[in-house]
Amino acid sequence: MKRRSVILAHMVLALMAMPSFASTSATNTNTISPTVKVNVNVQDAIQLTLATGTGCTITVGGGTDYSMNFGNVDALAINGPSCGNKFAPTTPGTSNAVYYSDYQLTPIFTSQAVTTNTVTAYVSSPFAKTTLSIVQSNAAPAGIGNLTPMSTAVGAQTNIATNAVSGTALTRYIGVSVAPTSGVGMTGADAATITYTLTVQ
Repeated sequence: MKRRSVILAHMVLALMAMPSFASTSATNTNTISPTVKVNVNVQDAIQLTLATGTGCTITVGGGTDYSMNFGNVDALAINGPSCGNKFAPTTPGTSNAVYYSDYQLTPIFTSQAVTTNTVTAYVSSPFAKTTLSIVQSNAAPAGIGNLTPMSTAVGAQTNIATNAVSGTALTRYIGVSVAPTSGVGMTGADAATITYTLTVQ
């Protein structure tokens, strides 16, 4: 009796280990319709990409996600822009010159509870040279005064867009302001980093 119980127990375990199948066969018919349940876990997703407009080329990489190179700049706007455009100083030798370019950014968000959103930016790593600063505009600048300083504070970022349409490219303008300050260490290569943030809430 004990041996029979052990055998039965092994048979039950073997049956439990076997995969279970739906009804996939039938007799006395020429049609059968098995079913399968497909399971997923949908997650929301978000993306913000930068791309070249009509001016300076936006490339991927260069120590950050993207990079842009204005080439040679000076505070009198004597150097022609290697890309984009420039504004000469209002008062040469006293006020700043600006080299600028348009660019595109495209926010994409899916499966979000809402579509209200903001795109903001700030200079997370400023130029080492105090004569240089990042300026920007959300519309085509008609003059040097339309390009205003971008925030350098993470808690008070510059607004780039509000309630943008997902998947639609936005044209914005970014530039480098060059002050006419003279002194040691005012020339040579330099770089600044801008951090963009897309928030959907």
